[in-house]
Amino acid sequence: MNDPIASLLTQIRNALQAGHESVTVPASRIKHEIAKKLLDGGYISKLETVGEAPKTSLLITLKYVEGSPIVTHIKRISKPSVRIYAGKKRIPKSLSGRGITLLTTSKGILTDKEARAAGIGGEIICQIW
Repeated sequence: MNDPIASLLTQIRNALQAGHESVTVPASRIKHEIAKKLLDGGYISKLETVGEAPKTSLLITLKYVEGSPIVTHIKRISKPSVRIYAGKKRIPKSLSGRGITLLTTSKGILTDKEARAAGIGGEIICQIW
């Protein structure tokens, strides 16, 4: 597992396409922060930490509306091989503001709106809509 963030996003994408109710992924601090931003944005319905240290996992309950998943696209932007950074004035909007862009900044994982409000840029992790 060379890119744990891409693995998390792929597992969520695959579970949504398969119509699963939830997905369990190995826990880490950054995965928890990303999942928390998805929860805050209304893209998942529940987030739980299960198991005992050191083998904790995140149980992510997915969100559907009338049988269709809320999330239609998840795109990894910055990768370990090619890092993509954006200054505070160049943070992209996902789907003209209807989705979210997640960034890792000096203040932790932030959405595009939070980063613009704080006036900071960072590494673009992914876009979700």
